[in-house]
Amino acid sequence: MSFQRRVRIRLTAPAKALDDFEAEWGQKYPSIAPSWRRAWQEVIPFFAFPPAVRKIIYTTDEIESLNRVIRKTTKTRGSFPTDDAASKLIYLAIRSFEKAGHCVREWVAARNQFAILYPERFNK
Repeated sequence: MSFQRRVRIRLTAPAKALDDFEAEWGQKYPSIAPSWRRAWQEVIPFFAFPPAVRKIIYTTDEIESLNRVIRKTTKTRGSFPTDDAASKLIYLAIRSFEKAGHCVREWVAARNQFAILYPERFNK
């Protein structure tokens, strides 16, 4: 089955699920389905990703926590002598974050899916 066909199948399922949601819950929550339909062009690309990747995309609390650690680490430095120095500091901040027990769950499955979807972006 081609990639385009798989994406088309994945994109029709969300539309049907939204129709089902509206039929069952539309009276109780009347603003949800119309809101999603208005933003449908921004919503549907999300459903083209596999479930493991979608979970990482919408798990923003842990990602924002990591971003905060990186900002805090780099903020104390005014500038970096080289790009490598900045990369090393960010790498160490991420390692420290992970060792403290803070990590994005399910990241390995999502990383594997990203490697399949975007092989040119991963180092060999």
